[in-house]
Amino acid sequence: MPACWFGVDRSTITRAIGEVRPLLAERGCTVSPDVRLRTLAEAVDHLGASGTTGIIGGTEIRVRRPAVGREDRDKFVSGKNKQNAVKTMVGTDGDGRMLFCSPTRPGSCADITRARQLELVKLLADGPAVEILADAGYQGLRAQTGGRVVTPPHRKFKKNAPDWHEEGYERQRKAHSSWCIRAEHGSAHLKNWRAPTRHLGRREHISDVVQAVTGLLSHQQTADLTSARQT
Repeated sequence: MPACWFGVDRSTITRAIGEVRPLLAERGCTVSPDVRLRTLAEAVDHLGASGTTGIIGGTEIRVRRPAVGREDRDKFVSGKNKQNAVKTMVGTDGDGRMLFCSPTRPGSCADITRARQLELVKLLADGPAVEILADAGYQGLRAQTGGRVVTPPHRKFKKNAPDWHEEGYERQRKAHSSWCIRAEHGSAHLKNWRAPTRHLGRREHISDVVQAVTGLLSHQQTADLTSARQT
């Protein structure tokens, strides 16, 4: 369709998209007109400098099933949804504004494994004092980061728990979930765009696609916030 609009060949549009896509992916997340965050380290530093709480969460994007006979075919099967997918980790601030989106990995990669691959533990140990909220998929990071990654509380009683414990547990769980849902909302906004809803193109392009959409989304969020402040 764009080729017809501009009176050019389809290959010209394909080549232009291939050139623009990585440029948008490298653009990073806009948090103010003159500040962009391109890495997890920059996002952690930003949270420390602003004194705000961060939220991380994993999100999956369905992709086409790899061809029969491919060696790593099973790696794309998500253990959560039992579908062929890739997974990315997104980071937001306490208001749900996008700060970071990682490159994608096959769907079989666990959330906590992806966080470790991105060296989140090292960044929190060497960086500013930052509190990051996460869901149960990141449970093991709490001990490794000295409590800086806050995950849902454990059940101390597997069965026959006293009423006082159940009431306290449910209260803490709901309070934690009410914060972490903001990262889920950030991921949901990503999937308002067609490409990250279900990727039907080549899997080697999905990382650039998701990071490009994240950058555009963060720019839109910053523009909306600036406009709201001016009015």
